[in-house]
Amino acid sequence: MAVLMTCAAAAAAYLKPHMYLADTRSPMEIAPSIPVAFGGWKLATVSGGVVNPQQQELVNTLYSEVISRVYVNRSGDQIMLSIAYGKNQSDSLQVHKPEVCYPAQGYQVISNRAGEMATPFGRIPVRRLETSYGSQRREPVTYWTTLGDHAVLGGLDKRLREIWYGINGYIADGLLFRVSSIDSSSSHAFEVQAGFVNELLAALSRSDRLRLAGLGPSALFVGGARAR
Repeated sequence: MAVLMTCAAAAAAYLKPHMYLADTRSPMEIAPSIPVAFGGWKLATVSGGVVNPQQQELVNTLYSEVISRVYVNRSGDQIMLSIAYGKNQSDSLQVHKPEVCYPAQGYQVISNRAGEMATPFGRIPVRRLETSYGSQRREPVTYWTTLGDHAVLGGLDKRLREIWYGINGYIADGLLFRVSSIDSSSSHAFEVQAGFVNELLAALSRSDRLRLAGLGPSALFVGGARAR
């Protein structure tokens, strides 16, 4: 029994991934890859929204890079863009989702639905939230998460992808891509958000679309096989 336990412990240590996927390729730099103007959108200068200092401290701990921007189009629609990238997506350091972060800042999550966003480059699994802050501020949210070069639904889908990377010896990086807007009409907000995402994706390079949204053939090879 002791020998079996020792062998099991040794096998677990051997199979535990020790190499960061991010260290095997060019560094992830989000800010330079996101243009300040694209399609019908341009960067806007506005004051910040609701900020929880404890939440901000957690963000600084979890993520290697965070960008927060506001864009405006010719119709006056405003989109708040937030991208949070983390080099280590192990269980204790994985991205914190809006349905957790928003209530921590005083918001109420009214609805939370899984869906897909159609783009010319493929479909992205997303979640769409309806949130409110008090009686005046309604903020519909669309977001997705990636693990390595794959957009994941979360839950079992994410876990299977983690296992795949782990078997190949990697600790995957990942990010959370979120767009939101202040709008009392959720249907209008989600439509504008989808338009924003599509115009942004069209302005990105092929490699940036892969890293930010899991769209396009992966350049990652593990054990001689292309990751899919």
